[in-house]
Amino acid sequence: MIDAGLPGMQITLRLVALRLAAIGTAAGLLTMGAGAANAAPAAAPSEATWLSDVTAVTDQASAYLQQRLSTPGGKTAIVLDIDNTSLETHYHPFTMPAVPPTLALVELAKSKGASVFFVTDRFEVLRTPTKSSLTGVGYPVDGLSMRPNFNTDPVQVNKTNARAAIEAQGYTIVANIGNNTTDLDGGHAERTFKLPDYDGALS
Repeated sequence: MIDAGLPGMQITLRLVALRLAAIGTAAGLLTMGAGAANAAPAAAPSEATWLSDVTAVTDQASAYLQQRLSTPGGKTAIVLDIDNTSLETHYHPFTMPAVPPTLALVELAKSKGASVFFVTDRFEVLRTPTKSSLTGVGYPVDGLSMRPNFNTDPVQVNKTNARAAIEAQGYTIVANIGNNTTDLDGGHAERTFKLPDYDGALS
């Protein structure tokens, strides 16, 4: 038994325990964060339907990036959520392959000179396996922002702060892609693209 004497540690361990109890799979170790849904999520569609719906959004994002990044110059960047945006953690929780249309979008942005940043609600302690999951399926990772250990701020606060920190490095975030409003709200991006989460079924 770990003696968590610090209040922050106690809060974090309780959050971790609740998330793991709810998920009950290895994927839970990689997707835990501080946010928790208040209601049972809706059922997710088939993987084929989901990928088709994702592609409908990434096609729009691709057309935008083709135009926006057509003129080289400046420090441009795109920002992406990870779970069920970049990696298939719902449909393949143990292998977590890349989401094909998202990977294609990232490759397009990278080919046109944009840097690629990932902003996730996973805890900082999971940085090494998280980065390995991304690079292992072909994603370039120019930056990875994670929830600080023992941090209990709302998801959107942490993600907004992460984008602000990217801008503080001199980048213009031309696109922000995620499957939850907490990935996208808060500004610090020229355009946002929301992938489907089916009322929380894939959050």
